[in-house]
Amino acid sequence: MHELALTQSIVEACVERAEGAQVRRVTLEIGQLAAVMPEALRFCFDVCADGTALKGARLEIIDIAGRGCCRECGAQIEMNDYLASCSCGSFDIECIAGEGLRVKEMEVV
Repeated sequence: MHELALTQSIVEACVERAEGAQVRRVTLEIGQLAAVMPEALRFCFDVCADGTALKGARLEIIDIAGRGCCRECGAQIEMNDYLASCSCGSFDIECIAGEGLRVKEMEVV
């Protein structure tokens, strides 16, 4: 489960940016194509945050839809996985959204 390592990295980065302040909320953006299970991150968050400036912080997750651009016809399509095809029949799709994971914001006091 790589989500544990991801969560540890997220907590460490937030602690560093908080510079000693208490963190109340962390908002993540997770792309549907990022190969990350949001519920697994939620499960790991409290454990990883314990004993840090993030202890007791609320974790919010924003789901980012997968989107692609067909290299044949230029159409933009929704992608639920990397096997998506365009209505023109092409499978030559460039992913343009939904692969990332980032800390969008955090609330500190």
